[in-house]
Amino acid sequence: MADMLIKNGRVIDPANHLDTVADILIRNGKIDQVGQFNSSGSKIPSIDAANQLVVPGLIDMHVHLREPGDEEEETIASGSAAAVAGGFTSVVCMPNTDPPIDNEATVDFVYRQAAEAGICNVFPAGAITKGRAGKEMAELGQMIRAGVVAFTDDGNGVQDTSVMQRALKYASMFDKPVCQHCQVDSLAGRWCMNAGYHATVLGLPGINRLAEELMLHRDIQLIKQTGNRYHAQHVSTAGSVDLIRQAKDRQWKVTCEVTPHHLLLTDESCTTYDTNYKVNPPLRTEKDVEALLQGVKDGTIDCLVSDHAPHLQSEKELEFLAAPCGIISLECALGLYVKALIEPGIIDWPRLIEMMTVHPARILDIDKGTLTVGADADVTIIDPRYNWFVDVNAFYSKSRNCPYDKWQLSARTTHTIVKGEMQFQL
Repeated sequence: MADMLIKNGRVIDPANHLDTVADILIRNGKIDQVGQFNSSGSKIPSIDAANQLVVPGLIDMHVHLREPGDEEEETIASGSAAAVAGGFTSVVCMPNTDPPIDNEATVDFVYRQAAEAGICNVFPAGAITKGRAGKEMAELGQMIRAGVVAFTDDGNGVQDTSVMQRALKYASMFDKPVCQHCQVDSLAGRWCMNAGYHATVLGLPGINRLAEELMLHRDIQLIKQTGNRYHAQHVSTAGSVDLIRQAKDRQWKVTCEVTPHHLLLTDESCTTYDTNYKVNPPLRTEKDVEALLQGVKDGTIDCLVSDHAPHLQSEKELEFLAAPCGIISLECALGLYVKALIEPGIIDWPRLIEMMTVHPARILDIDKGTLTVGADADVTIIDPRYNWFVDVNAFYSKSRNCPYDKWQLSARTTHTIVKGEMQFQL
């Protein structure tokens, strides 16, 4: 591993309450020094990060890499390349693959594929139930032994209350978070967007917000009893934000995340019948967006995630009802969060970095998200004034189902360093 010196950048390390202009010296893949470094006469390769932000490698705890099973949409290698292009040095891949990540062998497969790609840190989440069918609890202990960092049936909410209760109790023995895709299927039906005015006008079946909020309410009651760590995935309604805020006020172990599309888009976007706006949970109303933004501002919402969900163009060209849900945004998520949160003054850069580094690292209990001396040299350098236009045809991802094509954004990753190795340079 080559040594490296990053000079003159604004170093933001929320884990160590650091926000100052400083240098970072990397040796043998680790953070060696943070401070002022006299490089005169030094032969160490250097990066001048003046007027840029130098931060811990960004973490996205909710991505879909599609491998095994749907490698035509994405692979662990292509998804990793997309991640580092967006500034992410660590990602957590969801288990809704084919076959699902619901056993030790599949977890091991993910780690082997990630090691072979050698691009970024890939941490698998294991399924809560076998086959993600919601019937029988998966072998959680064996998957923990293999290295999963969390459990979720993402894409499916666990409908059976007794199964969810058992999973929470069992996961609590290992102190692993259980992450839930909150959706009561009996209220969902064959939906394709948010139930409301626009669904009625378009003649499309909608899903009531209660489908999300009722499952979240049920799970919070289970948390009261089990005391396990619980993480609500991609919250999308004002009611969900209120429920999580109340749970946190009672000091229950509840955390949550939000996506860029739920902060920037509403169900009005679906009026063009463009399936790139079809997501699960669906785009909601302006009132919901306002509540989510307030949830970020007051600390109710812990993490920012992309929910990167690749699909083939042929699938997204189906009619709105038949097309699959999902948006890709790993490569532009940072700029989207700047647009949604920093430009309007809702939060500042240190808070944004905190939500994309130390918060997910603590929830997942992984040794990432910090520039502490001795830590792995996972570093992201950001130009906060870099104006650029999203070009989906230039993405490293294998898929193109992104509604942000041609959007102008005002911040971009310039360098992504993983364990001391330069994995992306603009």
